[in-house]
Amino acid sequence: MKETVKVTAEATGKKLQVKAGTRGFTVTVDEPEESGGGNSGMNPVELLLCALGGCQAIATLIFSSVKEVPVEGVRIELEGDIDTDGFLGINPDVRNGFQEIRKDVTVKCADKESALAVAQLAQKQCPVADCIANPVPIVSSDIVVE
Repeated sequence: MKETVKVTAEATGKKLQVKAGTRGFTVTVDEPEESGGGNSGMNPVELLLCALGGCQAIATLIFSSVKEVPVEGVRIELEGDIDTDGFLGINPDVRNGFQEIRKDVTVKCADKESALAVAQLAQKQCPVADCIANPVPIVSSDIVVE
C-alpha cells in the first residue's frame, strides 16, 4: 500500500531557524552559532542521522516483535563526515552531503543469534537507509516568489 508523507518546513525569521512539522508535531531546525544560526535545534544533517538511527531502532523493535524475539532495548550510534567546502561551493570536487556514515548497533537480548538476525533484517528493510543509499528523485514544482 502506497502512502504519501507530507511535511512543511518554514523559516521563522530568527537567523537560520526553521520550524518543520507533520501530523501536529514540530521540530526546530537550526545551525550552531558558529555557522550563523541561533543554536536552537539540530541542523538538517544531524536530523538526517537521527532519522536513520530512529528508523533502524524502530525497525529492529518491529521485526523483533514479528519474529517473537525478546529484545529489551536497542541503541544506534551514528556519525558522519561532511566537508562544508562542497555545500558552500568552495570546492566543486567535494560532495555536498555526507561522505560516509558509520553506525554501531547494540541490541539488548538474551538470544544473541536471533537478535543479530533481527538487527540485520532491520538494516536491510529500513526505509531511511534505503533513501540514503539509493538515489531518490526529488521533483520540484515551480518556485514561487511572493
